[in-house]
Amino acid sequence: MNAVLAGDDLIRVLFVLVLGTAALILSQRSLTSLISIYAFQSLLLAAIALTLFAGHGPASLVLIAIITIVSKAVIIPVFLRRILSKIPVKRDLEFRYVTPVTSLLLGTILIFVLYKSLSALLTTVSPGSMLFLGAVIGISLALMGMMIIFSRKKVITKIIGYLTMENGVLLFSLFIAELPFII
Repeated sequence: MNAVLAGDDLIRVLFVLVLGTAALILSQRSLTSLISIYAFQSLLLAAIALTLFAGHGPASLVLIAIITIVSKAVIIPVFLRRILSKIPVKRDLEFRYVTPVTSLLLGTILIFVLYKSLSALLTTVSPGSMLFLGAVIGISLALMGMMIIFSRKKVITKIIGYLTMENGVLLFSLFIAELPFII
């Protein structure tokens, strides 16, 4: 019983860290920092999958964690850093519609609106459960990635936005669907 409670507490801490990395991605202008933050966010998702596995989850969660670490935390950041070394731009200073501060404010509002909306839709699920929080944070992360795509001008930053959206979909599928391995 205590191991399950400790696992839930660890997942809550990892959720907070994932939201922190999302906030950093929304506000960061340095491209090297964006890549590092994305890699750390992917490691956090792998840690969530391993924590879920430790709570007597399916063995496919270990494979998901390994694939996430290898592909999202190692291979993709290496390719992005290689691309970044070949282009003269090191910072994304141009924003289209919203500034970093406005992005953070919109991201926070987005989380609260999704929390209230999903609590009204998912009446059978308790708002404090891991299933519910995973769904809210997963959808929020995907929408924050979309906000990055629309608000930034540099292509490499838009790629980070797409990858952040993918992390949101992976997080959502870890808690709601049985398809994270396919994703």
